Amino acid sequence: MKELLELYLAFFRIGGLTFGGGLTMLPMLKYELVEKKDWVSEDDLLDYYAVGQCTPGIIAVNVATFVGYKRKGVIGGICSTLGMISPSLIIVSILAMFLQQFMDNVWVQHGVEGIKIVVCALMLNTVLTMGKKSITGKLTAVAAILGFVGAVFTPVPTVALVIVAGIAGIVLNKAGKEIV
Repeated sequence: MKELLELYLAFFRIGGLTFGGGLTMLPMLKYELVEKKDWVSEDDLLDYYAVGQCTPGIIAVNVATFVGYKRKGVIGGICSTLGMISPSLIIVSILAMFLQQFMDNVWVQHGVEGIKIVVCALMLNTVLTMGKKSITGKLTAVAAILGFVGAVFTPVPTVALVIVAGIAGIVLNKAGKEIV
């Protein structure tokens, strides 16, 4: 029971103290789950994150569910998921009551603009961190470049790029090519 509460509270902190979605949460997920709690390895976290991107739903919630499930099974997954979404439900409920009254305030508008800038910086940090861990050779570098070009400069859906990359990884592995 104690570990279930710890799962809930850890993900409540992550969900309540990070803004901007899954990419901006990765540094806090890494700190809380890898460095502080030692619940998962950094490689496991990146794997959960990658799978979380490929599955329906919010990446951070998917990662919370995976970590909770690894720690305490189905009930751990539920507690972690509830911990991750509770702050958002509380904050959005409160904001919904007062949002219209404050959105015309110039200070609130400037604050939101500042938050957007920091979120971009956090996302860039996450991309660089994941790139350093994930790009391990020529094949992964080519895959990263092709994925970036495909995502930014073509109308190809990102889910299609992820599926193609996964299939390519399987095929290359079966062909005996070293990917990692």
